[in-house]
Amino acid sequence: MRTPSLLAAGLMCCTGVALAQPPAGLQPLPEIPPPPGMAAVELEPQVTIVQRGADRVEEYRIRGRLYAIKVTPPHGRPYYLLDLRGDGQLTRHDDLSPAFMVPMWLIHAF
Repeated sequence: MRTPSLLAAGLMCCTGVALAQPPAGLQPLPEIPPPPGMAAVELEPQVTIVQRGADRVEEYRIRGRLYAIKVTPPHGRPYYLLDLRGDGQLTRHDDLSPAFMVPMWLIHAF
């Protein structure tokens, strides 16, 4: 009595796999391009690493505008110079925990 029920269960599993196959002749849709002005290349920061004296300096820019500098001295902890208001004035922070801000961009000005 168990053999017919096992056979039926096996056939049901095979039927589900056969029905899951896509019909022949269908092509995948092409990738959707990003909206104009939203290309990922424009939003990724440029990082420039230079050696100034004994210090290692990392400058972070988006669209050519400097928004952060990380200075790593040869002895001691690194410190950061951040443009928090977007006015070009960099202020020093010894770590990013209290002053950490997600990068913000001006979308529209009235």
